[in-house]
Amino acid sequence: MRSFIIIPARLASTRLPEKMLLSETGKPLIQYAYEAAKHSRLAEGVCIACDDERIFSAVKNFGGQVYMTDPNAQSGTDRIAEVAEKLEHIDIVVNVQGDEPEMDAGAIDAVIQVLIDNPEAVMSTACTPIRSKTDLENPAFVKVVCDRFGKALYFSRSVIPHPRTWDDTMLQQEPPLFNLHLGLYAYRRDFLLKYPKLPPCPIERTEMLEQLRVLYNGHSIMVTPIEKAPHGIDTPEDYRKFVEREQAKKS
Repeated sequence: MRSFIIIPARLASTRLPEKMLLSETGKPLIQYAYEAAKHSRLAEGVCIACDDERIFSAVKNFGGQVYMTDPNAQSGTDRIAEVAEKLEHIDIVVNVQGDEPEMDAGAIDAVIQVLIDNPEAVMSTACTPIRSKTDLENPAFVKVVCDRFGKALYFSRSVIPHPRTWDDTMLQQEPPLFNLHLGLYAYRRDFLLKYPKLPPCPIERTEMLEQLRVLYNGHSIMVTPIEKAPHGIDTPEDYRKFVEREQAKKS
């Protein structure tokens, strides 16, 4: 099956304005995500789906493939679906976040492979163990519970599964009891093109998690575990630490 990576890139961002173009390291942030995705062994190409001429120009300047998409798109999924319509030869589309410059290409290949191996699933994603109670209780960290075959049962900002009685040893269980959902998705292209037409559902609106729309409509999402989560860039502090890590590599 042929797969392709699309990185949605929106100029506006609330907590870190215009973060895709931040370039204290000498390269815009979006370039790191693009270069990381290029290391995928299973994807035959990478492009960026943007909403602004400044991102478009920045990507062109470093030699990347880029498409301009509707600036009024409701989500990154809508943005990549717009580009996927043009990729008629592709079977699987991977959504890599533009604000995760340290994404492991092995994780990208893992979500592609699990979708290839499970033809009944329309989507796949990734998770990593939660070993901190603070992280577990943080509603910004989305949790996922799966069945024994790796199929998602539910995603939530709440603690799931929710212990009736807490025990600290729960955080060290193997296999992990609590799993953090990572914002990395692979879609079958035919499903991705239908997805924006599915109406938002009550549980999606309540949790503000659009992947719940897929489960609500009776579709399967496979979840593949990876050992370590990438460092996403959401705040000025996140970016400062990223710059420090990049400077450390050069010293």
